[in-house]
Amino acid sequence: MKYLSIFQYAYLAFAAVFFYSVFETYQKTGVVNYSYIVLGALAIFMFFFRRKFSKKFQDRNKQN
Repeated sequence: MKYLSIFQYAYLAFAAVFFYSVFETYQKTGVVNYSYIVLGALAIFMFFFRRKFSKKFQDRNKQN
């Protein structure tokens, strides 16, 4: 299950890519790509969501 914790950080990497793409597009054309902003925010939310529940399940397994 160690590989599941690696996927948490993939969400942060995707968020960085989305926000970088928004920044680069805005600098070149002046157009804000709101869909990428939403996807980046969702990726950050998923990182914290998965992290919270991963810790919750680990704590539950330690108690049993």
